Amino acid sequence: MKYVLVSGGVISGIGKGVLASSTGLLLKTIGFKVTSIKIDPYLNIDAGTMSPMEHGEVFVLDDGGEADLDLGNYERYLNVTLTRENNLTTGKIYQHVIERERAGKYLGKTVQLVPHITDAIMDWIQRVALIPVDATNEAADVCIIELGGTVGDLESAPFIEAMRQLRRRVGKDNFLQIHVCLVPNINGELKTKPTQSAIKEVRMLGLAPDLIACRCSRTMEEHTVAKIAQFCDVERDQVISIPLSLESQGILEHLKTLLRLDTSNIKPQLVDQGSKTWNEWKKRTLEQDHLHDTVTIALVGKYTDHPDAYHSVVKSLEHAAMACSRKLKLVPVNAEYLEEPARHACPAEYHQAWHLLHTAGGVIVPGGFGERGIAGMLAAIRKCRENGIPFLGICLGLQLAVIEYARNMCNIPDADSEEFSSKPPNPVVIFMPEVDRTTMGATMRLGLRPTYFQHGSEFSKLRKLYEQSRKTISSGPLPNGTLLNGGHDAKNCQQDSLSAKDGPAPLAINERHRHRYEVNPEYVDRLTQGGLRFVGKGDGGKRMEILELPNHKWFVAVQYHPEYLSRVLQPSEPYLGE
Repeated sequence: MKYVLVSGGVISGIGKGVLASSTGLLLKTIGFKVTSIKIDPYLNIDAGTMSPMEHGEVFVLDDGGEADLDLGNYERYLNVTLTRENNLTTGKIYQHVIERERAGKYLGKTVQLVPHITDAIMDWIQRVALIPVDATNEAADVCIIELGGTVGDLESAPFIEAMRQLRRRVGKDNFLQIHVCLVPNINGELKTKPTQSAIKEVRMLGLAPDLIACRCSRTMEEHTVAKIAQFCDVERDQVISIPLSLESQGILEHLKTLLRLDTSNIKPQLVDQGSKTWNEWKKRTLEQDHLHDTVTIALVGKYTDHPDAYHSVVKSLEHAAMACSRKLKLVPVNAEYLEEPARHACPAEYHQAWHLLHTAGGVIVPGGFGERGIAGMLAAIRKCRENGIPFLGICLGLQLAVIEYARNMCNIPDADSEEFSSKPPNPVVIFMPEVDRTTMGATMRLGLRPTYFQHGSEFSKLRKLYEQSRKTISSGPLPNGTLLNGGHDAKNCQQDSLSAKDGPAPLAINERHRHRYEVNPEYVDRLTQGGLRFVGKGDGGKRMEILELPNHKWFVAVQYHPEYLSRVLQPSEPYLGE
């Protein structure tokens, strides 16, 4: 196993995740099997209870793991399926070590940061690196490790020491470090001192970066590169610039040389597959420079001020736009500005928000929690339904579409959700009965689950998209090991029970979920009679998964999060739209 550590200095959010993903992709294009591990040095067990306003999007994996959004980047770039264990946090490590101590596994020894915490980190990485993550079902050749935060932070210290020891444990030919640093532009001059200081600090902690990736606003001049190389004790070609092309700067040659990859036995079919993937990537991305037709999508949400809160949604829209040969113009709309109080409190923002909504080619209401902004989202949904504006609701968006339709089309004016009112007169959206009401972390309905298109749903535009896509649609029972969407393993997803009178089993898809509220089954008949069609259901037909209006240009909402399975070369069907 070869390991590539991507660390960062000076500031956080410097681009380690994209660099790690891009490095992994380049390795895959020459036939290597690649996996990834993200280290987050916070005490949370996972990202599930963290606010999108503080931490950005929570990404959900097949196994229900709630992880950092960088794992979404890894899956999208590398076309792999990761597990909850590919996201390593301080909380997980300390929990693991304390449980072992309580069980007497340390034979009475004093449990300390070194060696017990550092050993646990190394053991965890080496174990998880061997978990198969792609269609080959084989262990990877290279594991990309991204160390979150900034080297020098107190909370990162145990992980830095563990990485120093891991380098010794696996040998220098099997471990390479890329350190990402900032080269700021001050009055037109690129300053190298922050990079010099960052490299000095990481070396004081026992690591010696093999490549220095400089985050800068423009191409570095030769004298700037030479200065960094001289004072950081690396060769000139070991200093690379981001976000410039890594391929053109020869990063693959460095990886081959420093990790002795030329001695690896790579299967010819993986080399061919990697080459085809790379050619398709370049074709899709380079086409963007020559497109003129634009599609404008309004994203109506409550976390629009945070750039990463809807990260996977944005990426899914980009994938769909590329597949349709369109330039994406995404306009975030703060849902609170669509509400009536905003007309008087902040009239400029109110009118601007409604203008963006009216002029958009489509509207998305994504997932979220809490009552803030709900009235604005409901108003946006009603506007889309009544005016033929293409609409896509995700998770919360589906629940709000049901509430809006119940209030305005089914004569249930007080229809509401138990999330927004403790005892609503007509709870058309309820707290799922099996979900823990007292514990927040990892207690939702999480992970990959099947949805079945119902008999009579042949009119569904979304169903047609799934049928036409390269994702497999299964009819009949789902045996263990059946591969559904994008080759994801559905062995834990069981067929809904159907009686003989139901006829052939409905078509099935697999998507990832993250929710604790659902449509109340007691209101489904009333909603259906009013014209709302639930074309997809799950869990024996009791869970409403997909709704669609038959006579609308595109009015679709899904309970699952399709953005988690979107890929550059295989866009998510709901985001592709009509």
